[in-house]
Amino acid sequence: MRGVWHDTLELFELDGSPRFFDEQGGQPGASPFENLVYIDFDGENFRQTNVTLRGRPLHVRSFAGNLRDGILHFDKLGANDPGHVGVSGGIGVLIFTPQIIADSWHRYSEPDYIRLIGANRRTRSTMLYRDGKLVRTLSVTGYKLSPVADRRMPFDPRGADGDIHEITSVTEVFKKSNQ
Repeated sequence: MRGVWHDTLELFELDGSPRFFDEQGGQPGASPFENLVYIDFDGENFRQTNVTLRGRPLHVRSFAGNLRDGILHFDKLGANDPGHVGVSGGIGVLIFTPQIIADSWHRYSEPDYIRLIGANRRTRSTMLYRDGKLVRTLSVTGYKLSPVADRRMPFDPRGADGDIHEITSVTEVFKKSNQ
């Protein structure tokens, strides 16, 4: 998955009909939309930065993790984040999911199922749970733009110059509403 990807993301209702606006995700907004996704992985340290390209206002989300005993452990994303892991779902399949079901997962959970299709294409499917209830799905098609994420793409909305990855994003989605 290393490199720079151009992802097109589409949201769906549970019956498969398109959802054109999402108020319940970690970053609410319109659907469909597009992201640039920069992924660095040296076999131990993982960094990913998603940058909104089209369809929504500019938003940058960065996160990191490291590989321990064959499992990718992500850094905490904010208050009450019980921890995410990346595990194998078989050849060419990576799953980002909770490692432990905790109270905060009942407030927000969005497991990702990523499938590599050859060297230059991938798909990602997620299901969003809010307050313990499944509320929508998301489907992503991605195409690799570069095998390495060593510089910003010339059309990156942040500009072509500057750091690729930003500080790890912080989210409040795991907190109780009265915290």
